Formats: sequence, C-alpha cells, structure tokens
Amino acid sequence: MSDSFHGSLQGVAPLTHLGIIRAEGEDAAKFLHGQLTQDFSLLGLSEARLAAFCSAKGRMQASFIGFKRSHSEILLVCSRDLLAPTLKRLSMFVLRAKVKLSDACADFSLYGLAGDAIKNVATIAPSAWSKTDSGTTTLVRLYPADGVPRALWVAPATEAPPAGNALSPDVWLWSEIRSGIATVTTPIIDAFVPQMLNYESVGGVNFKKGCYPGQEIVARSQFRGTLKRRAYLAHCNAPLQAGDEVFDSADASQPCGTVAQAAAAPGGGFDALISLQISAATGSGLRLGQAEGPALELLPLPYPLLEDI
Repeated sequence: MSDSFHGSLQGVAPLTHLGIIRAEGEDAAKFLHGQLTQDFSLLGLSEARLAAFCSAKGRMQASFIGFKRSHSEILLVCSRDLLAPTLKRLSMFVLRAKVKLSDACADFSLYGLAGDAIKNVATIAPSAWSKTDSGTTTLVRLYPADGVPRALWVAPATEAPPAGNALSPDVWLWSEIRSGIATVTTPIIDAFVPQMLNYESVGGVNFKKGCYPGQEIVARSQFRGTLKRRAYLAHCNAPLQAGDEVFDSADASQPCGTVAQAAAAPGGGFDALISLQISAATGSGLRLGQAEGPALELLPLPYPLLEDI
C-alpha cells in the first residue's frame, strides 16, 4: 500500500454499522461460553475475543467482538443488521440461566481508531484482542490493515467522542477488508463454518472448550481434514458485495466461492474477502458472478493460516 493510502487510514470513524448486545448477570460468562465458539469463562478483563454464534450444523449465524466490562457484564459487538434476530435467537437458550440479554446500542458509542489516533486515546498492548479500560471507556486492539494499527473504542453514549481527525467510515470499512477478518452480515448467514472465514487462524475459535451449538461440526472440519474452503483477500475493478458468487472461468457450471465482505478501495476498484474452494485458489481465472464476469485478483493475506492447532 502506498504512503498516500497509509495517510488516508488515520483518524477516528463512527461505526454506525455495528451494534452491541449486552449480557448481564452472574451467569453471563457461563451462558456465552456454552453458546459461542470462544471461552468466555476464562476471559480476563484485559482481553477481548473474536467469536461466532453457529447453528447446529456449524454454520455462522453471527460474529462478535466480545469483552467483559465487569465480571458480570459482557458486551458483544456485532453487525447491526443482525442484532435483533441474533438477540432473539440467543434469548431462546437462556432458560434458567441468571443472565439478561439486551440491545445496548442506545447506551454506547462505537468508534474505529486508526494509526496515530490510537496513541491519542490510550496506551494499549500491540497484540490483537488486547483490551484496556480508562474509566468507563474501553479500547480493543484489532488486527492491523496493511500494517496500520487499528482499535475499537467503546464508551457510554454520554461520553465525548475520542480525539482525532475524522476518518471516513468508507475508509474504515475498507480497512476491515484489509485486516483479513470478515464480519458476518445478513447476506452470508448460514453460509460458512468459522474456518471458511479463517476464524481459527485469527483467534475466533477455541478448540479446547466444551460444547456449543455446531461444535462437533466445527471440530470435525478442523481435525478430520474435511475443510474445502478458506477466506482469501481479493481485488476487483467492478463493484461487488457480500453474497455475490465467484466462478472459475474454466467451470461455468457452479460457483467456487462466495464474497463474504467487500468495500471500495481508496486507490480504485474494490477489495473483498471471499470464501473460496482451496483448489480454485491456485488458478488465475476467478470471475465475479459468472464464468465470463469481471476478473478477481487474489492478494496475500495479512496473517498466516494455522494448519496445526
């Protein structure tokens, strides 16, 4: 990425495309531990977790960045378009657990910080998913985008926004693509097991924890060599969006992949995260929408894929 791109990815952006589910009560961590792909029982106050909520067949229904505000309060940051149905579905499993789930969007503000804007707010460990609190404000370190540090800022809605130059929300959305981590949204509900979006390689799945919906399928995909798809970073000159199909020009009969998330690139064209058949990733004939569609160019992922967990 050029220096001008680095310059564009500096500042503070409001994240109105995200929402927050709050889990409160003495069983909050225990309940989420039994529903999501992460270990919330052992989650410390100085760390966050990437996690997925799966169907019984192991397919992702939602994804979260989760962290504890206290030992009895956990916030789950997710795509806003999925918040209501996800909250409804999670609430079905509460039963006798001492936990209350609620939509906390009106109670908190969410901002994305990129580059030097992070230093203006707080000192935070450089590793992804580290967390620091300053009063009622929380800062979570995210995966970088092309080497530019990024963080998630969460605070009560009554707090003043974080200091820093304004960053376009569109540029922030592009930075999400360049970080290599897709957020589950409505067009891709039920489309992928977590490994198809590389969640096991970016701290999104704990294979040592106990049961959760879809756990057996997720584990089998990992340990029995049945995984056929991975997430790849790609560039296209034509517009594309989550849910679009990807084809191999040599096979028009069926798609070989699906766009998981996409955004306009500052230098022109569009960048995307696509879940693609591993066998198709070695070729150069990827096309959008149909075998004769616009060409897709695969780019290097910003992290290594973990094969041995």
